[in-house]
Amino acid sequence: MQYVSTRGRAPEQGFLGILLSGLASDGGLYLPTHYPQISADDLAHWRTLSYGDLAFEVLRRFATDIPADDLAELCRRTYTAQVYGNGRPDSECAQITPLRTIEPGLHLLELSNGPTLAFKDMAMQLLGALFEYALAQRGEHLNVLGATSGDTGSAAEYAMRGRRGINVFMLSPQGRMSAFQRAQMFSLQDANIFNLAVAGTFDDCQDIVKAVSADLDFKQRLRIGTVNSINWARVVAQVVYYVKGYLAATADAGDPLPKVSFCVPSGNFGNVFAGWVAKRMGLPIERLIVATNENDVLDEFFRSGRYRVRSGAQTHATSSPSMDISKASNFERFIFDIVGRDAEFVRELWWQLDTEGQFDVAGTPLWGKVQASGFVSGRSTHADRLRTIRELHAASSLVVDPHTADGLTVARSLRARGEAGRAPIVCLETALPAKFADTIVEAIGRAPPRPPAYEGIEACPQRFEPISVDAEAVKRYIEAHAG
Repeated sequence: MQYVSTRGRAPEQGFLGILLSGLASDGGLYLPTHYPQISADDLAHWRTLSYGDLAFEVLRRFATDIPADDLAELCRRTYTAQVYGNGRPDSECAQITPLRTIEPGLHLLELSNGPTLAFKDMAMQLLGALFEYALAQRGEHLNVLGATSGDTGSAAEYAMRGRRGINVFMLSPQGRMSAFQRAQMFSLQDANIFNLAVAGTFDDCQDIVKAVSADLDFKQRLRIGTVNSINWARVVAQVVYYVKGYLAATADAGDPLPKVSFCVPSGNFGNVFAGWVAKRMGLPIERLIVATNENDVLDEFFRSGRYRVRSGAQTHATSSPSMDISKASNFERFIFDIVGRDAEFVRELWWQLDTEGQFDVAGTPLWGKVQASGFVSGRSTHADRLRTIRELHAASSLVVDPHTADGLTVARSLRARGEAGRAPIVCLETALPAKFADTIVEAIGRAPPRPPAYEGIEACPQRFEPISVDAEAVKRYIEAHAG
């Protein structure tokens, strides 16, 4: 399998090449030349597989330059009950991603049982193993640069800590994460982990990562790689739990290929884009529901056709902070597919986005394709997520985090209005509620439980470096501390 850039001016590469490079040399994002197809026979066979073996079956179609035995071993070693054993006391963690029914036709796919209690662990643990494998094969060292609004950073650091040949430089917006999220990241004392607290927003952090990656001389000289969802390996690893969720939700269906919809709390569009990939591969998905918080750029697009990026000052700091994103990187991949992989058209749109801050496809043939894609969207507010957390807890004693509450809010709202289709909906969990205790206390009057290993984490010594919104300053820091 070969990979091409959304901007069309970077050479094709294999999986291992794009794994270590992240952003393409022309500033675009990599996608496979085609999407391999899933058959009804595949799905029937996969129902009997463990999560690790299912991951191998999905990834081997994309990582064709990794020997099958090696890839199978990496997947099986990653997806174990020991690694993903941090869920709720009544969760069936041995399934890795257990499915919980909220009400008839609405389910919750538990994705937050990993070491950092967030869905990012599902892909990041495998990414760490893949990085270490590829670097050992090549005898190379990698300096990983990432941006986080909370969960990506801790997941990356826990996946990469202590691994041979890897340093991690993680940018986060100063003062815009929960106390738990900050403690998870900043309390790590591993010599290969470097946390930079940026005096700006997540979008500022993400822009710095792109600017550093766009400096090809620096990128090559310092061996800069990425762990954000601009790295294709992250996206394809997330495809696995869509397949697993589909199989779990249709276990008792009489129809051999029943349809399922997925609702995804979305900020950077990577998580829901993995669902788009699964759909393009042939997974019977009726709707992909994008749930946003008050930072509703994506909801505005799917309702109006206008993609309008907000400035840092216009980006709200909310109680679902991992979604406080106004410039969704993976959205470019979706548009690339929608326009028939016309890289020149994508370049023109993103030039317009960079110069005018927006583009509008309403009334064009492109808008018709967007409407036919199966995407729908909705928006949730602070009051909405508090109400959903409160009502769900009162009905079932289940407590969900604010981002997941956004997803459930939107899923229920669209169902009530008849906009969600007729298929059952699987809502993807974002994190365990312990990561956002202040909001949970506001909703139900008491703090959520947390796994014993995380008791008192906020009191641990923290290590980080404040830094300005300055790509050059970040480059100087990396150069001074790189391996």
